[in-house]
Amino acid sequence: MTSVLEYIAANRRRFVDDLCAYVRFPSVSAQPRHAADLGRCAEWIAARCRGIGLATEVHATDGNPILVARTPVVRGAPTFLVYGHYDVQPPEPFELWKSPPFEPRIAGKNLFARGASDNKGQHLAHLNAVEAYVRTGTRLPCNLVFLIEGEEEIGSGALYKFLPKHARQLRCDAVVISDNGLPSLKHPALTYALRGIAAIEVRLDGPSRDLHSGLFGGTVDNPAMALCQLLGRMRDAKGRVTVPGFYDDVKPLSRYERKQFAGLPLDAASYRRLTGAPRLFGEAGYTHEEQRTARPTFEINGLTSGYQGEGSKTIVPSWASAKITIRLVPDQQPRKVIEAVKKHLAKLCPPTVRLTIRNGHGGEPYIVSPEGPLAQASLRALEAGFGHRALLMREGGSIPIVSAFRKHLGADTLLLGLSLPDDNPHSPNEKFNLDAYAAGTRTSAHLWPLLAAASV
Repeated sequence: MTSVLEYIAANRRRFVDDLCAYVRFPSVSAQPRHAADLGRCAEWIAARCRGIGLATEVHATDGNPILVARTPVVRGAPTFLVYGHYDVQPPEPFELWKSPPFEPRIAGKNLFARGASDNKGQHLAHLNAVEAYVRTGTRLPCNLVFLIEGEEEIGSGALYKFLPKHARQLRCDAVVISDNGLPSLKHPALTYALRGIAAIEVRLDGPSRDLHSGLFGGTVDNPAMALCQLLGRMRDAKGRVTVPGFYDDVKPLSRYERKQFAGLPLDAASYRRLTGAPRLFGEAGYTHEEQRTARPTFEINGLTSGYQGEGSKTIVPSWASAKITIRLVPDQQPRKVIEAVKKHLAKLCPPTVRLTIRNGHGGEPYIVSPEGPLAQASLRALEAGFGHRALLMREGGSIPIVSAFRKHLGADTLLLGLSLPDDNPHSPNEKFNLDAYAAGTRTSAHLWPLLAAASV
């Protein structure tokens, strides 16, 4: 292990250069014009895998390529799968970036670029650790399979088709994912639960066309106003969702879990400053950490209606729509919750407008016992890599593919996030802390012998 860690330290600058090369690809899966960029990005990471001796295949799909890379076979040893994604979020709005999103910029301890932390830097840290083993002639105590896709940011459609077809080849003892966060460099954490998600789009139609607000206003219902009133009734003053049955299947937090939350370093005042909000608001009776990771929510993501151009246009708009996502926690089921929400909206909708609800993407919440041997081995690896005691935490975001891994591969997922709270994933000026990048590489080096020993 000494030679592996020495190699990692000696190559720290080159590992940063590699990440800079990786983030230069504008691999935006949501925008069809970047299809060629996604293909080139997949070939780059494939070449990186082949360059350190991994048996690598790039699988064509109906969408973007999927990469599978394997370390040399160690017979009789356990197998672990490392998942990541090379696609990134759209960089818009460009004017809010301090430097071009696909031209990496290093400022202090941070590398700024779209995809730096979500997710190119995080899975590249694991690949760097494997390189250190191979180049120093240190025998890996397990088999590793890297599975890197190009559609995570648009729902992983190709991967959902790929998994059942290749389940036998991808069978493993556990999945390792670094595509989430940690509280701080002094507080590395294993995430043992994720929220699920269910998306819908609500539309209200009123008059057959936009109407002159002076001639017709006051005689027909305004769909924009009706939609605002309808959505306003979905939450009460204490932050509780009003849908009947919404909380029926929510698994309550244990005393142990609430104690773990209390040990996390980001207090309410610091969290408020991080959000930039004038004041925090959430479900009464829960801390901000519990609200954002362990409680379900109903969020309006976007509202559209009427005239949006410069100046004014005096109309009663003919329609209004809202994009909504519902975050779910164990043991809620997306389909059941969506049906309850749709039923409640239909009951509240006034007869003066026509309601249409369109289902979107969804994913189940995920939880794994933090007291199992693999989870405990992961905590020890984090402590060795970061030099600080590792914590347990839940994550408020969703990684729906983990449920598919459990279904098709029969494996639980270990979530070892390397992204800091201010890394701005999905936002302008996304960054990745280079100390976290280095610590993540060290963590990965320690992880494989610890997981292998725990699997015996």
